[in-house]
Amino acid sequence: MTKVASALVFAAIVGAVVAAGSSSRAEDRKEEAMELGNFSVSLAVKDLPASRAFYEKLGFKSAMGDAAKNWIILQNGTCTIGLFQGMFERNTLTFNPGWTSSAKPLEKFQDVRDIQRLLKERGLKPTVEADPASKGPAFLIVTDPDGNPVLIDQHVPRPGK
Repeated sequence: MTKVASALVFAAIVGAVVAAGSSSRAEDRKEEAMELGNFSVSLAVKDLPASRAFYEKLGFKSAMGDAAKNWIILQNGTCTIGLFQGMFERNTLTFNPGWTSSAKPLEKFQDVRDIQRLLKERGLKPTVEADPASKGPAFLIVTDPDGNPVLIDQHVPRPGK
């Protein structure tokens, strides 16, 4: 066997041992998964028509919303942005459990109240909490270390179990 072949065999063995060790450590942790749902960016805009025109020039198309109520949702392929005038103080990362990217309800998804429980178990305290006893649409907000809000906004009832 050549030195190169020996080195490759040794590297493969070391890689297999490291991978085996890391998978058993991952199994020890067995942290419950968190599925936040469909993602979009909610932009706090000053002039809804001007912002809409700008993003339409970038190829975004209107998907839903009510401009008369100062909000619209735009999409470009799999990218979704919401434009909100006078509703948010800051741009916000938004997740929608229970929705597809075209706002169609999902049959199975992780409920916002279950997500909230997991966040609290992981040491995060929501700045706005969902009522854990509720069953309908609900939302929560957590804030990242830089002050950016993360909105988890569920528009559909708790899924059947």
